[in-house]
Parts: sequence; C-alpha cells; structure tokens
Amino acid sequence: MIGLPFVYWVAGLVFAASGALSARDASNPKRWVNAAFWALLAFSMFAGDWLGDLGNGALVIVLVVVAAFGGLGRATVLDDTAERQDRAARHGNRLFLLALVIPATALIGTLAFKSLPEVVDAKQVTLVSLALGALLALGIGLVWLRDTPVSAMQEGRRLLDALSWAAILPQMLASLGVVFGLAGLGKVIGTLMSGVIPDGSRLGAVLAYGLGMALFTMVMGNAFAAFPVMAAAIGLPLLIQQYHGDPAVVAAVGMLCGFCGTLMTPMAANFNIVPAALLELKDRNAVVKMQVPTALPLLAFNIALLYWAAFR
Repeated sequence: MIGLPFVYWVAGLVFAASGALSARDASNPKRWVNAAFWALLAFSMFAGDWLGDLGNGALVIVLVVVAAFGGLGRATVLDDTAERQDRAARHGNRLFLLALVIPATALIGTLAFKSLPEVVDAKQVTLVSLALGALLALGIGLVWLRDTPVSAMQEGRRLLDALSWAAILPQMLASLGVVFGLAGLGKVIGTLMSGVIPDGSRLGAVLAYGLGMALFTMVMGNAFAAFPVMAAAIGLPLLIQQYHGDPAVVAAVGMLCGFCGTLMTPMAANFNIVPAALLELKDRNAVVKMQVPTALPLLAFNIALLYWAAFR
C-alpha cells in the first residue's frame, strides 16, 4: 500500500540530490554547509521513523545551528538569459501547463484513490497524489523539453539555495503548531477568550476564531501552526460543539483567515521576505506592505463567509 513513506522518500531524494550537487559546486563558498544542511534534511525524510522523537528533535536542532551560525551560501549562477529567452519564445505560455499537471493530478488522484483503499492509504490520498503529480510533471517536462534529470535537479537545487533555510520554514512552523496543541496552549487560550466572548454570542465566537487565526498566524508565520491552537481553543469547543457548526467549513474557512494573516507578516519569511531578497528590493517589507490592502478586506469576507456558511 502506498502511503506517507512514499511521499517522504520522494522529498528525501530531492534533498539528497541537492546536497550532493551542492558538495560538487566549487563556485559556492559555503558548499559544504549547504551540502550538510540538505543531506541532514534528506536523512530525516529517509530515517525519521527510525530516529524517533528524540533523534528527530536533535536533528532539527542541528539544522537550526547550521542555518544560524554557518549560514547557507549561493553558487555563482551562469548567465543563461539568452537560452531562457529562446525557450520562452519557442514554448510560450504552454510552459505553464507543466505547473497545472501537479494540482490536476492531486485532484484526480484524491477522488480516484479513495475507491482504491487497497492501493493507496485512504488517509493520505491527497499527499500521495500530490507527490505523484510532481513526478508526472517532471517526467513530462523532461520528455517535452528534451532535458536531463540532472539539469532538473540542478535547477531545483538553485531554487533551494535561493530560498535557503526558509524553504523548510512551513514544515517547522506546522510542527511547532502541533507541539503547542499537544502542550495544551489551545485550552489556555480558550479559557482566556471565554472571559472576552459574550456568553451565547455566536458572532463573538466567529470573530474571535477568524481574527485569532489571522493574528496567531502573523505571530507564528504560518497558518498550519495557528490552526491546531485556535481549533482547540475556539473552533472545536464553541463553533462545532456548542453552536453545531459544519466542521468542514469551520476548518477550511478558518485556514483561509489564517492565510490572510500570512499576507501581513514578515514572519512568513519564505513568502514575504525571500521574494524581496530575490528581487533585491530596498525595503525588505515591501511585499507585506503591498499585500495588506488585499488581506484586510479578504479577512473580513472570510469571517462573514464563516458566519453564513458554517451554520446553515
């Protein structure tokens, strides 16, 4: 049966390839630091179950130390602008079809594999389909563009080096959210909010949940980290159990509220700070400032949608 280990192995192979290519790149003054960082991450994907909680925790600490003190470097990029422009002229907007292969495969696989529980783990159909979509897009791209797997891995490694440690920030923050949830932070916040939300006010609970998701996401930098805490504090005990809200709507629209917070915080470094660095903008917060006018009305709309759709 295909399950989550398959996804980990696919990710592990990508990080392992990045580590190996980094070690061979003499143009990067910190190539051994880069190689060690991506190799350790690959090892966590391959052997995470074997390492156990203590081993994985130690490995994460080592990754943080490598990123904080050694720092990741970037290789010297050859100027291949002419080649890229030539390919863009030949293929045009059809190149974007490769990007659409991944979500299309994820959607089709999610729907199809649910009827094949003996083939794919029913709990992991979406992640498995997403990984299969990435592999399918890679294969189509290699055949269509007549390129080599090594070239694809080199481009992937270049992007990872450009993102640096921020590439794994969503994974780390999501894990932190789970840790906070297990530690009972959600119950603590729920107790504090009970003194703020008027008794019997469904609107007050919706506002607290939607705004809490956005604000906690801004602090954590990731909606996946905020969700376990806010769901345990307000979403589950109030919106679902007390006011009988639709769990699917509460969860989905709650995440959308959190994503609005992502647009407004520099803590979401991989989304908001890294692009500013790649574009060499003078203002590191320029991306955030441009997104706030969109995020605020979108947050208001999501809260209204939650109030309307969850209790129909």
